[in-house]
Amino acid sequence: MDNHGSADTLQSDPLTAAESWMSEGRDVAVATVVETWGSAPRPVGSHLVIDAQSNFEGSVSGGCVEGAVIAEALDVIESGEPKMLEFGVADETAWRVGLSCGGRIRVYLERLG
Repeated sequence: MDNHGSADTLQSDPLTAAESWMSEGRDVAVATVVETWGSAPRPVGSHLVIDAQSNFEGSVSGGCVEGAVIAEALDVIESGEPKMLEFGVADETAWRVGLSCGGRIRVYLERLG
């Protein structure tokens, strides 16, 4: 059997998707929640994988935060330089990116391969 069915399950592992995408020759970045404070939608260790065409699998937060992480991932894929991103209500962008709940998250973003 092929691996296509596993990506459709609720428990699919984004790192499995990343491995598959890399084997297809795609450039891939992974975002990992490394710290949370207060009300955060996803726990530490959550992953979002992104390829150079903005395809993604997994979740680090939800809402507009993921859009911002995907945009940053494209820069990381191109440059190869990792980034530490932080989103929270202390930032004026918090309402715009969907963390109006009072939480903060820190996300480490790196290119794979």
